[in-house]
Amino acid sequence: MTSIQTDARMPQGRSPLPAGDERVRSVSLLSRLLSRPELGAMAGTVLVFVFFGITAGSSGMFSADGISNWLVVSAQLGILAVGASLLMIAGEFDLSIGSMIGFAGMMIAIPTVFFGWPVWLSLVFAFSGALAIGAFNGWLVVRTGLPSFIVSLAFLFILRGMTIALSILFTNRTIVGGVKDPAAADWLAPLFSGTVLDGLFRWMGSQGLIETFPDGSPLVPGLPVLVVWWAALTLFGAWILLRTRFGNWIFAVGGDQVAARNMGVPVARVKILLFMGTAFCATVFAACQVMEFGSAAADRGLLKEFEAIIAAVIGGTLLTGGYGSVIGAAFGALIFGVVQMGIFYSGVNTDWFKVFLGAMLLLAVIVNNYIRRKATGGRS
Repeated sequence: MTSIQTDARMPQGRSPLPAGDERVRSVSLLSRLLSRPELGAMAGTVLVFVFFGITAGSSGMFSADGISNWLVVSAQLGILAVGASLLMIAGEFDLSIGSMIGFAGMMIAIPTVFFGWPVWLSLVFAFSGALAIGAFNGWLVVRTGLPSFIVSLAFLFILRGMTIALSILFTNRTIVGGVKDPAAADWLAPLFSGTVLDGLFRWMGSQGLIETFPDGSPLVPGLPVLVVWWAALTLFGAWILLRTRFGNWIFAVGGDQVAARNMGVPVARVKILLFMGTAFCATVFAACQVMEFGSAAADRGLLKEFEAIIAAVIGGTLLTGGYGSVIGAAFGALIFGVVQMGIFYSGVNTDWFKVFLGAMLLLAVIVNNYIRRKATGGRS
């Protein structure tokens, strides 16, 4: 009888995998890098910094004051981009984000100024109302089966119209001021206004590391709270997406919601919670604006929904869903802020900014599609 020798490294009863089987092929470092959705945005960020470092480096753009300016612009968009990117990865859109900013701002200002509510109660009211509207928005998408583009487009007009109509009804105006004084004595308002790390910035000023006023106080008093919100929401969103079961559900719903539902993923719950997430981010943006300027306006947030989508796309999120990155969206927002302020500091006519933004969006889509094809070995 002929003895049969088996490889001790192989389990009994299994044949060895073919040498060319792609399940055991080595993946190059380049392929691993190309599989990261934020790669394009990171490369774009480096190029933008190099470009404006050359063209506007001596203009004060990279001084403490200049950095603070473009960080604030980036943070405003970055807060919205967190919610927008998560929702887009799940295969949906929310075009009502911009209108929610104006509506939430009025939900803070009107009760505070005209009804005498404490600021903290107005903030709770605004966040509760926004989350309820976001949940209803998501429920309509799930319940009716209509594209979220259509449902949220309807809410874009509904919320904008309600903001104007209700503000005129209660105040006879579309700009409501007078929030600054009540906010100054409120315990919750500092969460959405002012700066942090003030002591560190005073020390940096005393050491000559940043510019100071003649009295020795730093030109930039601290890190704006808006930037802290951006960083916190970005890290939280990235953690959810990459380290939790809910993050796996988001990718599954965006990839194929029918297959995801068959595997037991609560598709409806995921979508509703993500619509609530975009509403929450919009309200954070609104609260920061109201606390900072002491007023709310019915036209605040105009076109911000499209800018948030642009930041997410530049950051590597596919319009078709199932692929994307919150970190990439943060880089997309950073590119947006640096370019917007860089054009100003370099002396270029700011009328060209929208042209550049549209071209950047188109280029980002082309680059992202190329990277995705390379990452999947030619498969789309």
